[in-house]
Amino acid sequence: MHTADIYDITIVGGGPAGMYAAFYSGMRAMRTKLIDAKQELGGFMRTYPEKLVWDVGGVDPIRCEHLIDALERQAKTFDPTIVLGQEIAHMEQGEDKVFVLISKTGERHYTRTILLCAGRGMTQVQKLDIEGANRYEVTNLHYTVTDLSRFNNKRVLISGGGDSAVDWANEIVGRAKEVIVVHRRDQFTAHELPVAEMKASAEVMTPYYISRLYGAGDRLESVELAHSETGLIQRIEVDEVIVSHGFDRDFGGLVNWQLDREDYGVSVDPRMRTSMPGIFGAGDFITYGSKVRLIAGAFNDAVLAVNSAKLYLEPAASDMAGVSSHNARFFDKNKAILQG
Repeated sequence: MHTADIYDITIVGGGPAGMYAAFYSGMRAMRTKLIDAKQELGGFMRTYPEKLVWDVGGVDPIRCEHLIDALERQAKTFDPTIVLGQEIAHMEQGEDKVFVLISKTGERHYTRTILLCAGRGMTQVQKLDIEGANRYEVTNLHYTVTDLSRFNNKRVLISGGGDSAVDWANEIVGRAKEVIVVHRRDQFTAHELPVAEMKASAEVMTPYYISRLYGAGDRLESVELAHSETGLIQRIEVDEVIVSHGFDRDFGGLVNWQLDREDYGVSVDPRMRTSMPGIFGAGDFITYGSKVRLIAGAFNDAVLAVNSAKLYLEPAASDMAGVSSHNARFFDKNKAILQG
């Protein structure tokens, strides 16, 4: 191993926390590598590219795919090394305290600190466990939405009670002829305001679940709904069906690192430090008392984690990077923009 192969910080995961961490670690003049198991950055945001994101500070409502593009450009500001298509399977630490991250395909990555931004891991959509459901996936049974226009003037049924189901209902209701939302429980787990908007504009059927599908060939034509408590059956005609039942999460080898965990993620302290010195966390992968599960919260996690990593390497360093308006790292970049 050559000293030049050792990075100051290696970020595992390329979602919003990981991308912002790559940018901010550049502000701190850290030699940075970002590794993602997929072939593109964006993380879980790639599952809803057409959704509008409203809750990023100072940013007008923006399609998620455009926000990903902006975050990726920002992440590359200080030219970090970006490695795609490598899932980290193992971690080792030598007597010199240098960590070695080993991918499933055998590549070895050397780093002085690790920032885990694995988000929801390698997600796998939870599909309908109903006989024959797969035959309709090529036509009008959807597990994600990439083109809103296909729902124009259609009768759309959405199954699910979380944020994605509710958000899709609110996005589609102005386009579709009719939007029907079914959920097996009376209470929705989505945020209160979107739920209120959905109930005011869409037909909501609770507690119901999809119990059977009817179609001709590969096209779904109607859906049987069963009442979760009484067993009452209703059958309704549909043009399009969206199933949003969440995702199974798979963190691969990361779960074997013996880091302290809680029900929803790896435990960190208020400075984003895990139970193992030199390893930090940010974003949906972690949990702590005041955790905010918003993209904006992931940015703040990333800042705190990178600052802690910097201080781990250099205890005499400043607690945080200088703000961009007075940070020397931006002088030449600002000049180029102003003169351009």
